[in-house]
Amino acid sequence: MTEKSCTLLVHFDKGTPALANEIKGALEGNDVEAKVEALKQAIMLLLNGDTIPHLFITIIRYVLPSEDHTVQKLLLLYLEIIDKTDSRGKVLPEMILICQNLRNNLQSPNEYIRGVTLRFLCRLNESEIIEPLIPSILANLEHRHPFVRRNAVSAVMSVYRLPHGEQMLVDAPEIVDRFLASEQDPSSKRNAFLMLFNCAQDRAVSYLFSHIDRITDWGEQLQMVVLELIRKVCRVNKGEKGKYIKVIISLLNAPSSAVVYECANTLVSLSSAPTAIRAAANTYCQLLLSQSDNNVKLIVLDRINELKASHREILVELVMDVLRVLSSPNLDIRRKTLDIVLELITPRNIDEVVMMLKKEVVKTQSGELEKNGEYRQMLVQAIYSCAVKFPEVASTVVHPLMDFLGDSNVASALDVAIFVREIIETNPKLRVSIITRLLDTFYQIRTSRVCTYALWIIGEYCLSLSEVENGIATIKQCLGELPFYTASEESETQEVSKNSQVVSSSTVSSRRPVVLADGTYATQSAALETAMSAPLLVQGSLASIGNLRSLILSGDFFLESVVSCTLTKLVLRLEEVQPSRVEVNKATTQALLIMVSMLQLGQSSALPHPIDNDSHDRIVLCIRLLCNKGEEVKRIWLRSCRESFVKMLEDKKLREAEETRAMAQISNAQPDDLIDFYHLKSKKGMSQLEVEDQVQDDLKRATGEFVKDGDDANKLNRILQLTGFSDPVYAEAYVTVNHYDIVLDVTVINRTKETLQNLCLELATMGDLKLVERPQNYTLAPESSKQIKANIKVSSTETGVIFGNIVYETSSNVLERNVIVLNDIHIDIMDYISPASCADILFRTMWAEFEWENKVAVSTIIEDEKEFLNHIVKATNMKCLTPLSALEGECGVLAANLYAKSVFGEDALVNVSVEKQADGKLSGYIRIRSKTQGIALSLGDKITLKQKGGP
Repeated sequence: MTEKSCTLLVHFDKGTPALANEIKGALEGNDVEAKVEALKQAIMLLLNGDTIPHLFITIIRYVLPSEDHTVQKLLLLYLEIIDKTDSRGKVLPEMILICQNLRNNLQSPNEYIRGVTLRFLCRLNESEIIEPLIPSILANLEHRHPFVRRNAVSAVMSVYRLPHGEQMLVDAPEIVDRFLASEQDPSSKRNAFLMLFNCAQDRAVSYLFSHIDRITDWGEQLQMVVLELIRKVCRVNKGEKGKYIKVIISLLNAPSSAVVYECANTLVSLSSAPTAIRAAANTYCQLLLSQSDNNVKLIVLDRINELKASHREILVELVMDVLRVLSSPNLDIRRKTLDIVLELITPRNIDEVVMMLKKEVVKTQSGELEKNGEYRQMLVQAIYSCAVKFPEVASTVVHPLMDFLGDSNVASALDVAIFVREIIETNPKLRVSIITRLLDTFYQIRTSRVCTYALWIIGEYCLSLSEVENGIATIKQCLGELPFYTASEESETQEVSKNSQVVSSSTVSSRRPVVLADGTYATQSAALETAMSAPLLVQGSLASIGNLRSLILSGDFFLESVVSCTLTKLVLRLEEVQPSRVEVNKATTQALLIMVSMLQLGQSSALPHPIDNDSHDRIVLCIRLLCNKGEEVKRIWLRSCRESFVKMLEDKKLREAEETRAMAQISNAQPDDLIDFYHLKSKKGMSQLEVEDQVQDDLKRATGEFVKDGDDANKLNRILQLTGFSDPVYAEAYVTVNHYDIVLDVTVINRTKETLQNLCLELATMGDLKLVERPQNYTLAPESSKQIKANIKVSSTETGVIFGNIVYETSSNVLERNVIVLNDIHIDIMDYISPASCADILFRTMWAEFEWENKVAVSTIIEDEKEFLNHIVKATNMKCLTPLSALEGECGVLAANLYAKSVFGEDALVNVSVEKQADGKLSGYIRIRSKTQGIALSLGDKITLKQKGGP
């Protein structure tokens, strides 16, 4: 016994049920409106499982004779959902009354009544009801109105596809073939062709090739069915692909965008010939520019992205066409476009691409759109990637981008600073011009973090005498007059501080722990991340305030320490390039004065909070170094820092090269695969496209691209036993995890000698899982088996549980229900997250923003820090963002950041901090942060479960 199929779904508010007596009364009356409402109520009650006894007779007597079109339409809907057969499957005798009414409708003078009745017949499965109506159905194929004809063709197809339909309508394909030859209405032609496509494929193919010269004039609906036919035929008969591909290419000029899109998809799925792929790629590019809907553009960009994986060399030719989509104001479209283009850059097109990106950067300065800052950041990152891959273009982009160091968008300015720092090292020829430009524009920088990058560049790459002197002069100018405050102003400053208590308290309250690059925590004011705070003191010097001064006066002590380090490097280098000892001593004294003034400022009560210990120690160290200069100190400060940076860049390139190599791996051929040598084949009568297609198929076969990974071992690992071997019913499930759903393929075996009746697999879920279908009842013969599929929808990344039982009745005791409880199925979060990369700055930003944190204490038998880290990476299916060079050495302490992304686009951040104790055991914490609670908790549970064991 199985559930009957449902052809009608109507929303029903169960809060207001209609009484059966009210419905019957309204149906028996003469008010048409009341009859319509009563019929609607009856239909909704029936659909929701409420039976209304004796209603059928009332409808036969009072509704059947009605001539109102709405009543007749609702009557057909009612007839569609009622049971037309008894418990043994025989058609009920009262259905003969319905049969006469349907015949009258099919001969009605009204086209609407005929059409809706024919449409109703498409959903009937009872041959006894339909057989007497066949002459009337066929007669409607010649009706003057297209609405009737198109539904008559659909009815013919439905009848022919019934279990005994071929006996009832023996010559249906021939009739429809003749109908198709003379029909002019596009919808009727489409339905007729669809009938031949489903029931007589040879006739459909014959019709297609006999009218192939007029295919471009056919309507959109018919062309879509033609493409479906081509896909179906080519899957079965690959040898005739060439002539069908020519049909698809002719349809690429169709006026309908939907047809053109389907043509391109069909071409890509059928052929790997360069001509076909080039035609499909051109079509996608045209659709990108012609369609205004953002969703359409995103879908087409996805298709281009898929094409790029296997046919990169063809898409390289179209890179400028793809770039034109940047004219769309939507950020998602722009981001996806840039991601695609950056993987299609070659030495031949790099100049054009960079020129286009520079134009787009200039456009963002207009300030018309509110998200210009975010778009500019994406462009800067794209240009940065171009310059890293092709250093020769760096000279053309670095100077225009340096104008954005003072950008109000912090992320954009920061990206420019990182870009400049890398370019100045990798392009020695540009160092002098970059330093000159940086010193000229340094005063425009308004953000603390960008200032720190710029100061580091100045300290490392100011090499000549003039550059060093200019560097020191620029920093002095931006710091302004010394001291930062005077004793006489301190009392006034305290008054100002009291008056602005609201400002200072808000700054203090926004201080939060952030994770540094090495995984350790530090406290930093959130106000400094986004904007420059207004200075709270020094009335006499406000007119000449520089950017460094204003940032330092707002309480940024980390910036103070960076300024001190930069000045120390510049003074040490000045000693090497300046022959005059007087000038060197003068510069040293000025630097010492600045550092002492910073220490005084940090220890004064004028600022909202005192200087932190790290910054204080750093500045004191710089003072000591300048007072006691030595060769060893110079070597560390002037050379070792640069060497570390160079090593970091080399590690980065190495990691990128390894990722590229991993992506470039191709599948290998099986040793016993057949290889066709196309040179030995006859090419007589074949077009260039057919030859290309055959060559590509042979190459694919030879390189193993047609060989699907069996992955049998993994399949066996995914089979879960649900019941015991001694249970009367044995069940096991094969779990397939897709992106948004889980499919359970359950095998149920009856191990008894009895027939099991009404056997039902009842499932329930916990977590963000939802059953899609209602369970069905089955009958199992002795020692037979049954495959049952269950679909479960997944809405978020969370460890869920599926549990349930099998319920059945035995033939010996029908009244007693037997229950077997199933083992739980735990859905693993690892199936939904995959390793991903993200920039260090982005990681720290997300770490600060995400609200859910799960803190897991380290408890393991592993005694080596790196071994433990590798174990956690493997157990959590995450990527370690901390480079290997940063994890080298043996110091007893390890801190690393891990990152992964879920299929739902959720981010999972993990920070591992471990320390080796005196007894050799590891201690510390693993912190998980995410935007949703599900990932943080599920990943924490997974780590707790997995960390104790060895790898």
